[in-house]
This record gives sequence, C-alpha cells and structure tokens, in this order.
Amino acid sequence: MEDCLIFVDNGFFKLVKKEFEIRTGKNKKFLQTFRNICRIEGFNLKHLFVYMAPPFQSRISTEEERFLKRKYDKIKKMLDKKSWATVREGRLQRLVDLEGNTIFNQKGVDSWIVADLCLFKRDFPRVNKIILISSDSDFAPIIQLVREKMGVEVILYTYFENKRIGRFYKSNYLLDAVSRWVKFEENHFSDGE
Repeated sequence: MEDCLIFVDNGFFKLVKKEFEIRTGKNKKFLQTFRNICRIEGFNLKHLFVYMAPPFQSRISTEEERFLKRKYDKIKKMLDKKSWATVREGRLQRLVDLEGNTIFNQKGVDSWIVADLCLFKRDFPRVNKIILISSDSDFAPIIQLVREKMGVEVILYTYFENKRIGRFYKSNYLLDAVSRWVKFEENHFSDGE
C-alpha cells in the first residue's frame, strides 16, 4: 500500500461537508472522510495537512462569534493531538462592501498550501502521491510543477454543481492541472461502519 499525503483547504471542505450533511440530514465526522478516501484509493495516509483560519472575533465578540470560535478550537485541539496531522493557520479578514454587506476572506491559507507543496519532499521523501481537497484554480501552477519536477501524482478531490450560478464552481484550469480528479460523493462522507 502506497503512502500519501492529504492537503485540505478547510474553508472549501467545510462547505462541501455541510452540503452533504444537509442532503442526508446527518452530521459527518471530520476525519472519517479522509479515512474513506484513503480506503477507496488504496493508500496509507502518511500525514494530513489541514489549512484553516480561526473565525473572526470582534473586539467585543458576539455570541455567534464565540460559538464559532469554540467549534474551531474543538477541531484544532483534536487535530493537534494527532502526531500524523498538521494544522496550518491563516487569518480571517472582515471587509465591508459599498452596500454595507460584511464579507470574510481567508488570508495566508493558500500560501501555506503552496509552501507545503514545495517542501513536502524534505520530510516525506518517499511519498509520491498527494491528495488535494480544494477547488481553487490558483493552485494549478504549483500542481503542474509538483507533477513535472517531482514526478508526484496529484489527485484532486473537489466538488462542483452543474449550474451556471451556484455555490460550487468548476475550474477546468485546475482539473487539467492535476493527474486526475474525483468529485465528492456521499460515500466519501460515510461513517465507515
């Protein structure tokens, strides 16, 4: 069984996980999805990298902000206890548009993903399989370099809707950059029982 690394853009993954929770009416276990993917692929998970940003906190935080922070801290604490997992944290930026709507943007998360894609061979020299969970076309150039210069197979797990306007977009640029891609399905989120 070949070793693999999984790189998770958690902002994207949370949205997809929530989509499948709504469809099934059941909460999905965070780590079970990654175990399911490795079982389906026939890989051994050597290391999991999770890229996330703590929720925004006002100077005087609201109840909702405190609730979101507790949820975030719970997942981070669980991951920090795993020797085979690494959490890379960015930050969340709050912006207000011209109409007064609040918009949140993650900052620094993508940079962490690119850095780890460049440097993973130092710590995992025998790993030649990477699974990336994302939908961000900004990763296409680094993926192409990893494939061409390092000879690593990069498998994308992603999700998109076949609607013109929707929450999940399809990036052909990203799909063309990877070795192969898999669209998330319900079996990826099963309880593993």
